[in-house]
This record gives sequence, C-alpha cells and structure tokens, in this order.
Amino acid sequence: MSGANDVRPPRTNPLNGFEETVKDFWASRPRRPHSGRKVAGVAAGLGDRYGIDPVVIRVALAAATVFGGFGLVLYLLGWLFFPAEGDEVSGFEAMIGRGRSSMTKAFAAVLTVALIPVVGWTFGGGWFDGGGLIGFALLATCLYLLHRTRGQDNRPVPVVAFAADGAASGTGAFTMNSDTPTPAAAAPGWDPLAADPAGWDLPDPAAPVPPPPPAGDYNNSAHRPPRRRSKIGAATLGVAVIVAGVGVALALNGFDWFSLRHIIGMTLAVLGIGLVAGAFARGARGLIGLAIPLSIAGLVLTTSTFDNIDVRGGVGDLTATPRTAAELQPVYRHTAGNMKIDLTQLAASEPVTTTVSNGAGNTEVIVPRTADVTFTCENSAGEVDCLNRTSNGVGQPAITGTDNGDDNVGGQKITLHVTNGVGQVEVRRG
Repeated sequence: MSGANDVRPPRTNPLNGFEETVKDFWASRPRRPHSGRKVAGVAAGLGDRYGIDPVVIRVALAAATVFGGFGLVLYLLGWLFFPAEGDEVSGFEAMIGRGRSSMTKAFAAVLTVALIPVVGWTFGGGWFDGGGLIGFALLATCLYLLHRTRGQDNRPVPVVAFAADGAASGTGAFTMNSDTPTPAAAAPGWDPLAADPAGWDLPDPAAPVPPPPPAGDYNNSAHRPPRRRSKIGAATLGVAVIVAGVGVALALNGFDWFSLRHIIGMTLAVLGIGLVAGAFARGARGLIGLAIPLSIAGLVLTTSTFDNIDVRGGVGDLTATPRTAAELQPVYRHTAGNMKIDLTQLAASEPVTTTVSNGAGNTEVIVPRTADVTFTCENSAGEVDCLNRTSNGVGQPAITGTDNGDDNVGGQKITLHVTNGVGQVEVRRG
C-alpha cells in the first residue's frame, strides 16, 4: 500500500558530475608533506591523499615523462598548485596575493616560467609524436577516477592563519581588538554572580582525549590497516608471461609484426594495466621491479638504432657452405651467436640473392674472388667491413655498392643483404 510514509528521500552524491568532481578536487587538493618527499612531495601528497603507495605514483610519472613528457608537466603543476603541509595556500596563489605560503614568490615565478617551454615541448612533439596528448589523457583520467572513488577519504584540513590582533584571516567569526570592553575595567572585587570568590573550588580540567582516527585515515602509519596481499600482481604476471610467450611463438613462425620491441610493448601494456588496477586495490607493487627494466629496454629498442634485432632464428654458432643454387637459402636468420656463410664453393650458375640476418653476434660472409657482388651491409651497433668499405659506431647508415672482384665484370652475379643488430659484420673474398 502506497502512502506518504513510503516516500524515501533520494540518495545524493556530492560528486555526481564531472564539474562537481573537478571543483571538489581543487577544494580538497593534496598537500605536499614535509616527510617522505623525494623532491617536492607531489607524489607523496597524492599517495597520502588517495591511499596509494607513492612508489607507484613515482613510477607512473617517470614512465609518462619518458613516453610523452607529460609526467614532468604534471609534477611541475603539482609543485606549483599543491599547498605544502602547514601552508595556507599554494605557491602560485601566494604569488598573486591570495594567501601565505612557504614558497617564495620568486621561486613560484620561476616554476611558472619553466612550465611554458616544457608544455610546448611536450605537445609540440619534443618527445615521441603524439605521446604528450596520450599521456595527458591517461593521467587526467586516472586522477579523475581516483577522486571519484576516494575523494571523500583523507581530506586535508584547511589551514587558517590568524592575524596578530586576534582576528581570523579566514572565514572565522572570532574578532577582538583594543576597543572591546573587558571586565578588567570594573572595580576590584567585582563578581558578576555576586558570589564569594573564596567559595569557588573547581577541579582542574582533565587532559583532552584525542578522538580516534576516522576510518580510512592512511596519513598516520600507526593507524594504517595492515596491507592485504592482492592477487592482482600474480594474475598480471601470469598474463604478461603468456602474452610474451605467444608473441615469441608467432615471431618464430614468420609473423613479421611481432618483433622484439613489439613483444616488449605488449608485455609492458599488460604490466601497466596491472599496476593501475593494483593502485586501486593497494597491491601489485612487485610488478615495478619487472616494469622498470622492460621500460628501459623498450625505450632503447624504440629508437631506429636497433631496428635489426629480431627474435626469429636460433641461438649459438651457425655455419653454412652451400654448393649449388638450390642449397643456397634465400634467408639465413639467427637470433644470437656467430654466423659464417661461405659462398666460395657455390657453383657458377644464374644470378643468386640471399639475406643474412643476425640479432646479436658476429656475422661473416665469404664470397668468390671473381664474383660480381651487389651488397647492402647494415649494423645497428658495432663495426662493419664490407668488401673494404668500413664503418664503426652506433646507428651508422647502411653501406651499399657493387664490387666486381679481381677480373672486373664477368663473374657470377650475387646480390647480398647483411643486417646485424649488435656485433661485427665482415664481407670478404675467399
């Protein structure tokens, strides 16, 4: 049966929209603590505000700085707009006269000026093209979701400064100045209750008992609940191993897209998802030890210097001496080890073409003395000696040309492509 008593008030959510969430974030933005900081305390402040291990935040900011550059922008913004612990306002607000801050106005101006070239470099393609916009979107989304889910916990207490004459500089109603009359101006012995002063025998006030910390207060380590072991880390590690294994298997079976850097990228993507999920569930911290070296390896392999590193092929030493065109393989591929391809026993026949590819190690190709060789020799890092044409170093351009041997034009036609990742490349006549 319906009636007036059945009507229930609707549930209200103070963060029921995007605009409300942004306004509440600004009103209760993190404070940079004095203890536990590494540089300015931005990561420590975010960790204390949302109950996340600051190490996870530092890794995320470092990764966003390397891939896109926006991690540095976010850190500078936090340094400038997050008040320090005990400050009334942030450094930027103090610079424009909105309150007091321990950051000097000169240093706040330096940070403001430093933001201009950093932001321009980030969005202008100084780091990987398009990475700045992607990093901004990811970090902003993570921060928005964190405040939506944990914005009501660990809210910082506003700092209100009091003036010297007793009037509050904030919104308080307490005011006292020299014009306020006090009972001290009355005659001696004046008692507003008309009682004998000697009859007042009041007990000493008891010492105040501090209230218990509210639930979810992670700012005090003494009241922090014990960390629960999360299964997210183990599950993420298992998925990452499976993804890497499938990528290697597909690469070994001839799928060219699954290069080493793509496999590392897929593995890092899985670890990143696990770290983000672990940040919300307060777990998966152990994945950082695997994500950091993989990120460094991915950064190195992303450069064009190491495009020749391939996971296809075997490991160890490889030697081949084909004697006919049918025995000559179109591609000799090796992952790591020394390779020696001897073409001096190759019977003179129609023109032949072969490719020799080695990921890491020394590669040696021997051609007949009278053969007309058209060659391309490329080595990402190391020394190249390709029929008396040499180069040495990292990221050197490929060496190309034609060498007709001792008898000039008229020998067997051989087209040779040699690519090496790291090591030494030598093409010589036998």
